[in-house]
Amino acid sequence: MKIYVLLAVLFWSGRLCAQELSTFHAYHPEEDAAASVSRAIKAASAAHKNVFVEIGGNWCIWCARFAEMSGADHQIDSALSADFVVVHVNFSKENMNLPLLAMLGYPQRFGFPVFVILNDKGTPVHIQNTDYLEQGKGYNKEKILSFLNDWSPKALDPASY
Repeated sequence: MKIYVLLAVLFWSGRLCAQELSTFHAYHPEEDAAASVSRAIKAASAAHKNVFVEIGGNWCIWCARFAEMSGADHQIDSALSADFVVVHVNFSKENMNLPLLAMLGYPQRFGFPVFVILNDKGTPVHIQNTDYLEQGKGYNKEKILSFLNDWSPKALDPASY
């Protein structure tokens, strides 16, 4: 009996993951990610923001979960749009974007998704292993908001202290 319960749980979990991923398409393997990051840096510089680089793929359940949470939660969405220009960088068998990831300090070593914060000049100032932002089968809102606040332009400005 226990084996059937375990199999049912595994099947149901896989089915839920497949449903979550079936409509998730934030990453574009065909895109020139280096050009997208360059445009984001220019936009961030003009707006006095930082760049929030989210690296992952449409195959990544944790990427889908972050996208769902950040899009549905007004506070997280507001924190992102107030202080950051967001850009998605694909990592998949179709396009790993390895030259760009090398320039960003090899963030893929932390798994996916992984967040890289660039200042408005394009200098990487932080790489975030997202494991530390997780809670259960999702993300911890307070940890995400704290992370965004800690790496905002104001937090990195010595004149604000």
